[in-house]
Amino acid sequence: MIQEHEIDKSRIPQHVAIIMDGNGRWARQRSLPRNAGHQQGVETVKRITELSARIGIRYLTLYTFSTENWSRPSDEVAALMALVLDSLEEQIFMANNVRFRMIGDASRLPEAVLNRIRQCEERTGRNTGMTMIIAMSYSSRWEIAEAARTIAARVADGQMAVDDITEQTVSDCLTTSFMPDPDLLIRTGGELRLSNYLLWQCAYSELFFCDTYWPDFTEQEMLKAISSYQQRERRYGKTSEQIEAHHDER
Repeated sequence: MIQEHEIDKSRIPQHVAIIMDGNGRWARQRSLPRNAGHQQGVETVKRITELSARIGIRYLTLYTFSTENWSRPSDEVAALMALVLDSLEEQIFMANNVRFRMIGDASRLPEAVLNRIRQCEERTGRNTGMTMIIAMSYSSRWEIAEAARTIAARVADGQMAVDDITEQTVSDCLTTSFMPDPDLLIRTGGELRLSNYLLWQCAYSELFFCDTYWPDFTEQEMLKAISSYQQRERRYGKTSEQIEAHHDER
């Protein structure tokens, strides 16, 4: 069992992204309605947000609702939207000096949900600690297509030439341009895929998969994921020798 004091505070991942999977299966195992799993998942969000802020993570991005989730039964979608409204408890953010942000296709959200999100963003905007981001009505393919349209419009308007387009140009046009790419991506629930989540941004992220359903994901398991991250060598396509030489030069 990993204790919080055993984590190397000098090697905390700056940005952790999480795919919070398993709410429905957690509920089904207990013969409960799916929404009960989502409600319990909100409690996990609160615990993990508080821990992340406490240990020094700067950005925590949570996959809350994908563009594909709009195809779920209408009663479940409505329940999820209502849960978002209820779960944005500003005292959690204010007590932990956490700034709240949202990424995703805001145009598809119900007005009441969008207004609550914008209100929470505004009221926490002056907090200086961790930024907690929810990916809401989000998918990477939607995001990259939006970035392509933005760049195409700039070229068409003469603001830039085709030859000026770089990887940085694309990154700057993504909804995540205000934060660094994830150092660590965690997926709960036992599935081994990225599910259209931060595909561009996770090109060199360390990946951590666990079988635990999100409602049962504890602070201990979060610390286990961070400990695993701290034991890895991040090479970004280079050799170990190159990385070591770079460290020796510093």
